[in-house]
Amino acid sequence: MLLLAADTSGKHGTIALAQCAAEGCDVIEVVPLEGGTFSAQLVPQIAALLAKHGFNKTEIGGFAVASGPGSFTGVRVGLAAIKALAEVLQKPIAAVSLLEAVVVASGSQGRVTAVMDAGRGEVYAGEYEVQGDDARLLQERLLTRTSLLGAAVGSTVVTSDHSSGEAARQAGLAVSEIELPRSDVIARLGWKKIHAGNIVSPEALEANYLRGSSEIFSKSSS
Repeated sequence: MLLLAADTSGKHGTIALAQCAAEGCDVIEVVPLEGGTFSAQLVPQIAALLAKHGFNKTEIGGFAVASGPGSFTGVRVGLAAIKALAEVLQKPIAAVSLLEAVVVASGSQGRVTAVMDAGRGEVYAGEYEVQGDDARLLQERLLTRTSLLGAAVGSTVVTSDHSSGEAARQAGLAVSEIELPRSDVIARLGWKKIHAGNIVSPEALEANYLRGSSEIFSKSSS
């Protein structure tokens, strides 16, 4: 299956094209997207990536998309584009939490807490139980930095946010700092979900903001 993956949840984004089979995915290419212009770039970049490797959109067999948490506008743009393509092509979508991607990209095992900066002195925290390549979600939530330190006791904290990592170290927690995963990680996780039948329809695809709508719009207007 030819799989297209997209992540527009942060300041910068990526798209990835991969050939996937039962044994896994071979990533063909990952293309960066400049922040601030996702809505203008995303569809043209997808078209260019397909053309570069001799494919057309009808050959795409499925989609994987980072559903958040992250930038409200960025997440919304990525989901809208993937929804539209999947609906036209009648292909499956796998929604991937960026916190799950952080956990899997780290290679950590056992109880793992992925942490991302959420602004306002808060963090997005995803608690997972990891065995091999499988990450089982325990819970994802929005926490203050202070409450995170208590919630993460007994787990390895994985983050791309240095300030969160340093605070966790000073509290005596085990910490692994990594680069924020790109769309190649989203593609591999998405393929596992598609292969397992864990898919969503375009109309059911929703963002994973971990904030209430009133908080999102308040933050956007401030």
